[in-house]
Amino acid sequence: MRIGFGLPVSGTWATPGPLGRVAVAAEREGYDSLWSFQRLLVGADQQLEPVYRSVLDPLVALGYAAALTERIRLGVAVLNLPFVSPAYVAKQVATLDVLSGGRIDLGLGTGWSEAEFAATGAQGGKRAARSREYVAALRTLFRDEVSEFGGELYTVPPSRMAPRPVQPGGVPILLGGSVPAALRRAGEIADGWISRSAHDLTQIHKDVALVRAGAEKAGRDPDELRIVCRGVLFRPERGLLDGSWEKIREDVAWLGTQGVTEVFYDLNWDPLVVGEDVDPVAAEERALGILHNLSPMGLS
Repeated sequence: MRIGFGLPVSGTWATPGPLGRVAVAAEREGYDSLWSFQRLLVGADQQLEPVYRSVLDPLVALGYAAALTERIRLGVAVLNLPFVSPAYVAKQVATLDVLSGGRIDLGLGTGWSEAEFAATGAQGGKRAARSREYVAALRTLFRDEVSEFGGELYTVPPSRMAPRPVQPGGVPILLGGSVPAALRRAGEIADGWISRSAHDLTQIHKDVALVRAGAEKAGRDPDELRIVCRGVLFRPERGLLDGSWEKIREDVAWLGTQGVTEVFYDLNWDPLVVGEDVDPVAAEERALGILHNLSPMGLS
């Protein structure tokens, strides 16, 4: 089981000092990965959790963390693909991969906020076709000397994008999603699947089975897929990852028996970290304490 940690990208602690110190501490403590997520804006009439009200750009935050670290992987979970063209994302992510020495993981979702769709001029329909074409366009841009893709929704004319990612085969692409069709699609076309923050982790085996079924249907080896779990801590309604340090470690081990290959602890959903009135110094102290107490170096 690989263990990661969510970067400070939401709320009052999402500033250069805490972001840098958490990134460096996570690498020093033996974590495998650091993760960000995307939220562009919140509609004035939307009633959303505090985590969504002030969020750093996910790729810029990863670039900042990349400059301060050397080995730890850097992922976004997730970037909403309808909001920007695959060619633009390919350029950003390939650049990050080059500058980080091949440490980037790209998670993609289809979005859910009406305000963000309106603000970006994005279309919300044809999610299945859009996801498939987007991934195909990214693959050719990442891998091919001369890239080319022609679809209903996206086009890449014969062209060269350089520099390409330094990772062999391009940056790994992970898909989000919670409905059966999206889960199967992740297994069919992506390198893995990422669970959402509101996931009932006690039932994750059902979703893993659908992802694996999608891979088998596509003639792919399901054992090669990554199953990445966003580990929202201290939210008992999520089913797991609440209680003592030992209990959380036991929950992580149990998730491994359910087909999960990676868990990253994410405190951006913790009201003691991202609440609007939380002291950012106290938030960082709490996060660094949790990071240390759940360090992979403490696993036997």
